Amino acid sequence: MAFTAQDVKTLREQTGCGMMDCKKALTEADGNFEKAVEYLREKGLAAAQKKAGRIAAEGMVYAAVCGECKVGVALEVNAETDFVAKNELFQTFVKDVATVVMKENPADVEALLACKLGEGTVEDALKEKILVIGENIKIRRFERMEGVCAAYIHAGGTHAVLVNFEASDEVASKPEFAAYGKDIAMQIAAANPGYVCEAEVPQSVLDKEKEILLAQISNDPKNANKPDNIKEKMVQGKIGKFYKENCLLDQEFVKDSELSVAQYTEKTSKELGGEIKVVKFVRYEKGEGLEKREDDFAAEVASMVK
Repeated sequence: MAFTAQDVKTLREQTGCGMMDCKKALTEADGNFEKAVEYLREKGLAAAQKKAGRIAAEGMVYAAVCGECKVGVALEVNAETDFVAKNELFQTFVKDVATVVMKENPADVEALLACKLGEGTVEDALKEKILVIGENIKIRRFERMEGVCAAYIHAGGTHAVLVNFEASDEVASKPEFAAYGKDIAMQIAAANPGYVCEAEVPQSVLDKEKEILLAQISNDPKNANKPDNIKEKMVQGKIGKFYKENCLLDQEFVKDSELSVAQYTEKTSKELGGEIKVVKFVRYEKGEGLEKREDDFAAEVASMVK
């Protein structure tokens, strides 16, 4: 499989490795991008990749909770430029759509577009905003959760987090729980875990991680000649680090490095007199995985002059 200079550049941007290392990785992987990333990781040249693809599209992500109806929503609406995210008309539209998701519980984006909003449907309102704002706008995705929830929006809509908990009404109604919920949502926004706990990590993910770790150890001259059983023990030790980086409850609590998130949750549960359990979460990043339009500004000006 052939690869281009742009492929080398993209691999370099995602891994932080040198250009020649990236070129060699793509050569060894026969142009396969994912295998090239694995090759660089096995050689110890690249950090673990949490996210594939570039964050490129504009617009905003949003999260909100209705305490009375016990429903939470996370939503992403994309537009062409970052100026639109600051537009009050656009922001109001996003909030209105989130309210529709809360009330109507649509199955997917297509069903959401058919839901009633104002005098027409969500799709009608969307088309109207496109005409008024003058940019293409698209509802990309949403998540709806029922029960006790907490929401957090960062920097006006670059990141949004929605977390679902198990907790009694007595516990969830306390101001201290609201503060705890926000802390957990902010933790997810900052530390970007992939899972709630170790039990959620798929075996296939663990197997691949162990394979890469074993290759890293074997490629290290200091460890290359060690017995296989010693290498396996070293891998198991490193898997603990993987859990601490990727599992929310295992992560170091960002506001108190002396506690893990699990310990902070247990501490809060005791203080509030009832059990609290993190059930699930969703973390949206604006434009995650979408390609951004690359305009050649100089060429555009030159064409206007001509």
